[in-house]
Amino acid sequence: MIRRAAAVALALTLNPALLYAQDTVLTVNVPSADVHKGPSTVTPVIGHVSRGTVLLVSRNLGSWVKVAWPDAQDGIGYVHVTMGRVGPVTAAAPAVNTPPRASSAPAPATRTNPPLPRTSAGERVVPRRQVNITPASHLFGVGGLVESMSNFGADARAWHNNHLGIQFGFTRDAMTSDIAAGRVTSMQFEPGVVYALFDHVSDYVWIRPYVGSVVSFRHQTLSVAALTMQRTSDNGVGFRVFGGGELTFASVPRFGLSADLGYRRFPTPFPGFEADPLSVSIAGHWYIK
Repeated sequence: MIRRAAAVALALTLNPALLYAQDTVLTVNVPSADVHKGPSTVTPVIGHVSRGTVLLVSRNLGSWVKVAWPDAQDGIGYVHVTMGRVGPVTAAAPAVNTPPRASSAPAPATRTNPPLPRTSAGERVVPRRQVNITPASHLFGVGGLVESMSNFGADARAWHNNHLGIQFGFTRDAMTSDIAAGRVTSMQFEPGVVYALFDHVSDYVWIRPYVGSVVSFRHQTLSVAALTMQRTSDNGVGFRVFGGGELTFASVPRFGLSADLGYRRFPTPFPGFEADPLSVSIAGHWYIK
């Protein structure tokens, strides 16, 4: 038993990863730094810390650090690394300032400002402008998409109140057939709506599952190569329903990667060129607002 205890103590001593949370701090070097509920600027601000505050780091996520914040519901908060300097505990800054707790005895003066009132998960709190960081609100994003490996185009998505959104897509695809001659080229304009079911924010990623539907306005052209080129065009309206999720990494808060699976029904004016009713699409959005 004594040998086992000694071996465990030696392993803990020699393993710096286990002691990392106890030896690393963030020293705030801006006038005021926001403490967020999650590792993203779109999450609510749950408090502030002033210049010179030293916060104990429990995990370094790259662009964010996870710190103890007793006034939060889960007891943790997140601060962007541009708000201070991350380093080991030194003799010059051995103490760690944390939010004040209620106590019957007079509490010593601290360098922290009173935390903000708690907000609901669905309420958006816009953080104050900080140094070296641009808040990403995820209100409006533009990007591109690939659907079923043959449909390429541009896409735009806008969110309202963090749950209801609208999107617009403009795509082009081409289709050939084993049973019919020629080639069908399609141009689609697809406005639609999306609804986010919930938000899950972890240390590294922000996941937003959603469902949605679009109306597809299609212009299709059949080209047949023979002695002379023959072209026949037709217009139609279809729809697509889908479900998927948007993934955002804490280190790149402005970029959202989406993937969804859907069912589509489009008019087929040219026999032999029926589209697959199941669709898989991948889209990337850069949120500029």
